[in-house]
Amino acid sequence: MVYVRKNVSKLSRAERRRFVEALLEVKRRGEYDEFVRLHIRHFVGDGDRGLRAAHMTPSFLPWHRMFLLDLEDALRRVDDSVTVPYWDWTRDRRATSLPWTDDLLGGNGRPGDRRVMTGPFAHAAGRWTIRVGFTRGEFLTRDLGRSRSPMSLPTKADLKQALDDPVYDVAPWNSTVSRGFRNKLEGWGRGPDSWRNHNRVHRWVGGAMVGGASVNDPVFWLHHAFVDMQWSRWQQRHRNHRYLPAKPPGRGSDQHRRIVARHERLPPWDLTPDELEDVSKIYRYA
Repeated sequence: MVYVRKNVSKLSRAERRRFVEALLEVKRRGEYDEFVRLHIRHFVGDGDRGLRAAHMTPSFLPWHRMFLLDLEDALRRVDDSVTVPYWDWTRDRRATSLPWTDDLLGGNGRPGDRRVMTGPFAHAAGRWTIRVGFTRGEFLTRDLGRSRSPMSLPTKADLKQALDDPVYDVAPWNSTVSRGFRNKLEGWGRGPDSWRNHNRVHRWVGGAMVGGASVNDPVFWLHHAFVDMQWSRWQQRHRNHRYLPAKPPGRGSDQHRRIVARHERLPPWDLTPDELEDVSKIYRYA
């Protein structure tokens, strides 16, 4: 049966509570920290050797689609009524609006150490200790809007620029490309054009959301559900265009064995991007 992912602003109070409780239970069971470890392990940049599967690469979207599905499966093993909601950051743009409420994700970090003090994921609540990351801090941190160097969230126009591009991705298939839907949505750029769309949201939230351990902030999932929704919108808008590259770069390319082509296995799963393009029999967006 196809289930529905809703806008977080449309969740009832009961739906918010069940989503939060399911997340906390997945964390209590130790499963959540494995998601953090997996994301860190696959956070490979252009300057690193080896395969890039999760970021700065065409498979950014199918990789995170499968990552979301795995988390959703874990949540639904706790409560089969729960799905991952999405946060539309082109509409809910304030640090005091959803999802930053005390009954959902909690609010901003306090001045100084940026420690989140409110909501169910505050360290003081006793149910959300950071165990996997790049710092020794055990508490969740945020810096919504970047207090020292303020920035705004992406706009509808920013998103439209990505959605209007009919080509999925282009060579050299990394963070440097200026054309293609994938990188315009993922958001790598240079100079004043840096940190667009997906990347800009990570920077705007700040704290734990910056870097490979960004999964430590539960907003990661709401953000990526919205990003995944954009891929679905792009597919509907450009029905004659698909994931690229269709074939892997040859031995003469510096991207040889460094990216995942349409019919190649997407690690760590035994699936291909081709198999993840159509999820209409699994879920849909409201």
